[in-house]
Amino acid sequence: MKVLIAEDDPLHRSYLHESVRAALPECDEVIEVPDGRAAETRARETPAAHIVMDLQMQPRNGIEAARTIWRERPGTRILFWSNYADEAYVRGVSRIVPQGAAYGYVLKSASEERLRLALRSIFVENQCVIDREVRGTQAMSFGHAGGFSDSEYEILIDIALGLTDRAIAARRGLSLRSVQNRLQQIYDKLEVHQDAGEAQFNLRARGLDSDPAQTPELRRAGTRRGRIARLDRHAALGRRQRR
Repeated sequence: MKVLIAEDDPLHRSYLHESVRAALPECDEVIEVPDGRAAETRARETPAAHIVMDLQMQPRNGIEAARTIWRERPGTRILFWSNYADEAYVRGVSRIVPQGAAYGYVLKSASEERLRLALRSIFVENQCVIDREVRGTQAMSFGHAGGFSDSEYEILIDIALGLTDRAIAARRGLSLRSVQNRLQQIYDKLEVHQDAGEAQFNLRARGLDSDPAQTPELRRAGTRRGRIARLDRHAALGRRQRR
């Protein structure tokens, strides 16, 4: 058995390596890569490998990498290991899973015992393992009539990555006007508004700046912490809207 670990944090990679060795004594090789793009390459080179995948990575995140890997090899078993159970991530994973695939979604806050059990259940017993909190988010996301469409979730992820409107348009193959219309729909659903007198981030001008340093909001989005904070804030607003 071979296991491929895709995780950008060296300490987390080391922890996963030790967990794989402890949970899977039959594993004869553990391969480590720091991002989704490298994961795609190594998965092609080692098609029999099972994969542990972080979600928030640059320059290619775990969802994009898993989509490519599953498109090429639908039978690949993937365990997503993430800090987040927000809708953007949960729905992003759920919509790319091939029918009948064995996969898992375990939070990094889970115990070591829980992680090891998930590794054996998915990679040895061919079962699906989804954390309870993630299942709750799945039910809320897909059961809510007024939720986001798949295209809106894709753009919401792009916003969290700090991309400009023009960058989103190029990335998604859309016109600039189409991106701006979808952004407005997202802001409306999240009830994100700004009074004219507030000296804050301008929603309409956000994506037109070519220099991310021109606004404090985009400077924050340029760091990993800023991207995560913005995505969490959008998800939290969406949850309050549903209540």
